[in-house]
Amino acid sequence: MPAVIVLLVVLAIYALGYRYYSSYLARRVYALDPAYVTPAHRYSDGVDFVPTNKHIVFAHHFISIAGAAPIVGPAIAVFWGWLPALLWVVLGTVFAAGAHDFGALVVSLRHKARSIGTVARDVISTRARTLFLLIIYFLVTMVNAVFAVVIATLLVNNPEAVLPVLLTIPLAIGVGQYVYRKRTAALLPSLLALVIVYSAIWLGQHVPITVDPIANAVGLQPMTVWILLIFAYTFFASRLPVWVLLQPRDYINQQQMVLALLVIMLGVLIGWNTIAAPAVHDVPEGSPPWFPLLFITIACGAVSGFHSLVSSGTTAKQLNKESDARYVGYLGSLGEGTLALCSILAATAGVVALSATPAADWQARYADWETASDGALGTFTEGVAGFANNLGVPVAIGTVFAAVVVISFAATSLDTAVRLQRYIVQEIAEMVGLRAVARNLTLATAVALSLPIILALLPGDFAFGTLWQLFGTTNQLTAGLALAVIAVWVTRRRRNPIVILIPLVFLVTMTSWALLIQLHEFATSADPLEVFLLAPLDAIIFLLAVWLIIEAAVALRRAWAARAVEADAGEESAVRSGEHDDR
Repeated sequence: MPAVIVLLVVLAIYALGYRYYSSYLARRVYALDPAYVTPAHRYSDGVDFVPTNKHIVFAHHFISIAGAAPIVGPAIAVFWGWLPALLWVVLGTVFAAGAHDFGALVVSLRHKARSIGTVARDVISTRARTLFLLIIYFLVTMVNAVFAVVIATLLVNNPEAVLPVLLTIPLAIGVGQYVYRKRTAALLPSLLALVIVYSAIWLGQHVPITVDPIANAVGLQPMTVWILLIFAYTFFASRLPVWVLLQPRDYINQQQMVLALLVIMLGVLIGWNTIAAPAVHDVPEGSPPWFPLLFITIACGAVSGFHSLVSSGTTAKQLNKESDARYVGYLGSLGEGTLALCSILAATAGVVALSATPAADWQARYADWETASDGALGTFTEGVAGFANNLGVPVAIGTVFAAVVVISFAATSLDTAVRLQRYIVQEIAEMVGLRAVARNLTLATAVALSLPIILALLPGDFAFGTLWQLFGTTNQLTAGLALAVIAVWVTRRRRNPIVILIPLVFLVTMTSWALLIQLHEFATSADPLEVFLLAPLDAIIFLLAVWLIIEAAVALRRAWAARAVEADAGEESAVRSGEHDDR
């Protein structure tokens, strides 16, 4: 199968989804009102609540949700074959992610741009808010641990990428200072910064940077040293005002995202590479079952609960008009679906683009689950390098380019997630009366980072094997619970919630099933880390989920009952009106 056919067909489906399905959601389900005064106007303060052009909001929203997950997940999941992975990405993006991201944004707009967890209190119950907050805490913990390992792995394996990645930090600070002080647009300075970063890729080939001397001096592995350095960086970065580092890094990464997608798509079009992977892979005996694990291995890129955290309470504070929610929310999910599509093509066609025996080489990379998951990052970066080579870019430069792109995306998500986890820790601490933690920025950040550091430093293949599945499960579970909030809200407004309920039921079923499978594996493992750390963690997440599902089901039943009462009252009123007319 030529990769270009898959690319063009999927992009056409996405275009149709935006043209027709998102229009249906906007009109019949969410009933967008262009005249509605958004929180950005109602509470405008020039800091958090700022009415913003929809194209700018889209760029910020897209770069916030598009981290490393839509790259790594699909690169692992093609282990079961490219067709199941592709179908889940396409159907999940069009019908689940679009409704989820779009809906979370609209519900937040109608609740003063509050987070989805806080909205759960208003829509479902006070207990639901507490439960949701705890589940979100575990989700962000997984995000921080996994993304730290992703970045560290790439830095260890690609020392040539260290220099351009490190250079991004002072350049972002410089761009932020310039934009803030000059009150000017960020496009030109961020493009200039990107040119400098990519120029440093060539220099990095001649000046590779490693932490081996530090690792040898302290008796640690280079991977461990990088993980500790990454968390040390996030400890300080998450305490800075957003305009100092976080926002200008977003400006630069927006340009990186566009460039990376263009390189991959043009490489596919020009190279006309063939997909070497089987449509359905005959996996070795003892491999994890694709059903239900495919649906949690690919989380971001199909549907992701993390997006509801970005849509609600963050993006919602910037929308100029409620009608912009369709463009930002639904199209943003299509953008991440496109990134996941590119990951599938890189892992099935680009990675063997220069091979004399592509099918055999692909089989060697995906010989078993451990090989596939451990090599996912390398598979993607080499796949992008293969496509870039079709454009005349040397493979070595293309590999470092891809590594810099993935590290940049992951670092952006990590910066945001650590900051978000600190907020959650402070909110939970306030709820339980720990004011010292709630009001102390340093202490709250330290508490927020403690569990992610422990998980990231676990030995073995936890990051891309066990921990990635647990991350995906928690992420999808959060998406299901966000959909539950949206479904109750839609039902209360006497609109048809069926397009919300279908992905809701599917996600809750798949994630609960996966949690039980993982719980059994952890509890019966010979590894004490799995028995005493991951098994209890899995059990806690599962119990919280069951409790919140029950709360949501009760709220949905009440909403249906209230809707029926209103309908009966309307009919009775109509009958009385008719009787009066007869008289």
